[in-house]
Amino acid sequence: MRKITRFFWFCSGAHVDTLKKYPIEHNKYVGIGATIFFTALFASLSGGYAMYFVFSGNPLAPLFSALFGLIWGLAIFNMDRYIVASINKQGSTNQQILQATPRILLAIMIGMVISRPLELKIFDKEIRDKLKASYLKGQNRKIDTLQKTYLQKYAMELNKNKDLKAEKDSLEKDINRSRVELNQEVFGDKTTQTSGVVGYGFNAKRKEEVLAEKQNRLKTVTDDQTKMDQYLSQRKDYEGLNSTRLFTPGQLDSLANIAGFADRNWALGQLAFRSDGQKDLDTYLAQSFIGYLFILFECLPVFVKLMSPKGPYDVALAQMTEANIYFAEKDKNREVAVTDNLFDHQLDADIQRRKKIITTQSDYDFERHSYE
Repeated sequence: MRKITRFFWFCSGAHVDTLKKYPIEHNKYVGIGATIFFTALFASLSGGYAMYFVFSGNPLAPLFSALFGLIWGLAIFNMDRYIVASINKQGSTNQQILQATPRILLAIMIGMVISRPLELKIFDKEIRDKLKASYLKGQNRKIDTLQKTYLQKYAMELNKNKDLKAEKDSLEKDINRSRVELNQEVFGDKTTQTSGVVGYGFNAKRKEEVLAEKQNRLKTVTDDQTKMDQYLSQRKDYEGLNSTRLFTPGQLDSLANIAGFADRNWALGQLAFRSDGQKDLDTYLAQSFIGYLFILFECLPVFVKLMSPKGPYDVALAQMTEANIYFAEKDKNREVAVTDNLFDHQLDADIQRRKKIITTQSDYDFERHSYE
């Protein structure tokens, strides 16, 4: 427990040697440190989960997500620790609130960043269903667009094929009717279209010629329609109509599994709305409360530090700060005095050295002139 306590003190950003002297403050800073630690832990899990979808499909995705999660958690830990440790309890309440406002805003932003990937995990099943519906709807729109483009682009050929089919159907009916009339003419059945004379006479021969003409025309129309069908089928392949199909359940599951962070984030936002565009209040409140929970969790150490009264540790820390400032000023004065004395000593030494040089030069010049 002693090691855990000291670890949480370290997490809170407290000066451990000073804090140990005041047992009444121990639990407060253990709580603050624990909150900062678990916030960093959630941030690590959140960042790793988000990065997993960024590298989705890569065999090294788990390694990258673990590495990023660790770095992200340490970064959040460092920022939270600095935010709490930098709050000064020496000013008035208004001064403390003003001082903490930028830190609270930063904590809110951190809470929002942490909460989003965890919301993605919490609503994973609903997100998958939303993505499947979106992918299926998008594929339907794609097929409809291709079909519309195909109908507009090949309208003339389609109309011609339609006319050929209509002519083929009409010829087949006429041929069947002509065959019946030919049989009636040969067997002597009296109708409005037959003579009633038994045998293969002039009328029968004429009807047979008409039947042959219709059959030849049917063959020509059938060949033309076959060629047109083949051409249109090739055009469908070219335009992608034959290869584009609705997704199967297995394909939808695969697409939902490899969906990236952006798609999943979009689907999470869409969960708050029903199919008719109206806001789904229950889902919206659930998402909001999760986000608010993490924001509150992130801001909690700052609020605890603000709401707690000034304790002996804060007073001791302020006095230590003043003492360190005083020592720094005295140390500065000492360095200034030493520098001044060294400068004065160096100045005196330079003056004496130059005087000696001048004296020696003067004596030398005097002796030389005396000799001359």
